[in-house]
Amino acid sequence: MAVKKTEPETHATLVRRARKINRVLAETYPDAHIELDFQNPFQLLVATVLSAQTTDKGVNRTTPILFAKYPTPEDLAAANPEDVEEILKPTGFFRAKTKSVMGLSAALRDRFGGKVPRKLDDMVTLPGVGRKTANVVLGNAYGIPGITVDTHFGRLSRRFGWTTSDDPVKVEAEVGELFPKSEWVMLSHRLIWHGRRICHARKPACGACPVADWCPSFGLGPTDAATAVKLVKAGPFS
Repeated sequence: MAVKKTEPETHATLVRRARKINRVLAETYPDAHIELDFQNPFQLLVATVLSAQTTDKGVNRTTPILFAKYPTPEDLAAANPEDVEEILKPTGFFRAKTKSVMGLSAALRDRFGGKVPRKLDDMVTLPGVGRKTANVVLGNAYGIPGITVDTHFGRLSRRFGWTTSDDPVKVEAEVGELFPKSEWVMLSHRLIWHGRRICHARKPACGACPVADWCPSFGLGPTDAATAVKLVKAGPFS
């Protein structure tokens, strides 16, 4: 039986329900992790910028070539833009992405001693880097708590009734209030994994969803198991 919201949910009840969903998703996706390949903070930063408007799988095919030729911020900042563009073509929007990754590399070289900063306020001053990218790098390269509000996270947060906002900054703040900071990074991974595999944008597999009993949006997609299970996408997506 899915959650039926007949009256406004108290904040305390919302917190309990949200944390229950998180626990179930933790059991469902015990190996949830970022699906971009990287070996250091600089590689993760560049890969995350490149992941805009394309798949992690596509980025993971491209970054080994890029980093083999330009392993450091200094190397990439000094590259010939046309050479970088050629490497980045498969990721789409390659001219804009070339400008961003070369620009952030130059900024790392000139302002941060060639190191990726550990503060969000510093990160978002880099070309092509917003809060989402900054939180990805801080959380996964440095273990600093942050919530990654990508399209999957935002969609599921609204479906779960954790927020009504479309503003990523508001989503980050409102969802963050429901969970201890120690859960933020893994919560991000779990929602992204669930969004990619089951809670799809157009037709969620509601009848195959492990958190259906606590989801006020149950019924947006097929509710019978036989139909829903056919919609489930198997990972990994890297």
